[in-house]
Amino acid sequence: MDIGLVKDRRPFEHRIGLTPGAVRVLAERGHRIWIEDGAGVEAGFANEQYERVGATVAYSEEDVMLRSELIVRVSPPRPVDYGRFQPGQIVVSSWHLALAPADALSILLENSVTTVGYEIIEEDDGHAPVLEAMSEIAGRLAVIMGSGLLLNEFGGKGLLICGSPGIPPASMVILGAGTLGRAAARYAQGIGAHVVVLDRDVNAMRRLQDHVGYDVPTMIATRPHIEKALAFADLFLCAVAVHGERTPILVTRDMLKNMKPRSLIMDLSIDQGGCCETSRPTDFSSPTYVVDDIIHFCVPNLPSSASRASTRALTNSMLPYIEEIADQGFDSAIRSNNAIRRGTYTYNGRCVRRRMADDLGVPYLDVAAG
Repeated sequence: MDIGLVKDRRPFEHRIGLTPGAVRVLAERGHRIWIEDGAGVEAGFANEQYERVGATVAYSEEDVMLRSELIVRVSPPRPVDYGRFQPGQIVVSSWHLALAPADALSILLENSVTTVGYEIIEEDDGHAPVLEAMSEIAGRLAVIMGSGLLLNEFGGKGLLICGSPGIPPASMVILGAGTLGRAAARYAQGIGAHVVVLDRDVNAMRRLQDHVGYDVPTMIATRPHIEKALAFADLFLCAVAVHGERTPILVTRDMLKNMKPRSLIMDLSIDQGGCCETSRPTDFSSPTYVVDDIIHFCVPNLPSSASRASTRALTNSMLPYIEEIADQGFDSAIRSNNAIRRGTYTYNGRCVRRRMADDLGVPYLDVAAG
């Protein structure tokens, strides 16, 4: 199979879909890999590294797109990208199509573009390997970024997240006890922050405490408990995710009045719409804004700021699926591998996610039924 790697042109996206090591594995299995000139440079991988393991450098995005049956991207395509996909092409990427405009989905269906979303690939046991890999990195980065944003020079109120002898640590509240929340809680606790976690799922909180220890208090994420947590939070991290759907609004603007002035909200569920009513996507050109004297940080592609590590983590989790698609062909892979089937949005000109198809009024295809 011809596999293409293109440079993601979304602002502040530095990752690439596959490392040179993964390209070597695919090349040794007889597949041809085309890489756009310089696509891996910002992740620390030069053209020469890809060429040494069997890839061919193409000097334009268009050249890669025209030659490739399978495109491996990272960030959600921009509106301008939709028209560049070739009829019948397979595109593996973050998609978040639940938030995409209906006309964008129509383009994919009209051209029979097959779309596989990292964010919805799920194994039979509920394990979401790609999403979890990125969430683990995002959780650690949230603590690093958040500790900086609490400082005066970055707009914060001058707190040291870990405290100091005689000085209490900052209070970090995490809404969501999934992979991102657990990673953030463990790291924040490790550097000495006061951490509290809320979730609606008691079993998720049990798993969190097994993971980070029982020194991290937990609460059920009811509105009264969220309001109570907002009142003492110096840093409030939104780490809520609903698999393949828009994140529900759990923090309204009216609830912000419970927070202390110049406190920080980090809404890392923003790539699925955000769980705070006042959240809107930002990027590193202007990562924060202020609403009602509360600082907001809503950068959706946070793992890209650690592009080399994130590219490796993405490749580690995604390569087995890429191998299966390339070796067997997509028709076989989607029927034999449940994780790939669950991770597919569109296939053969139809939407294979029933709820999305119903919501948008587009044709639905039940792949599992054959």
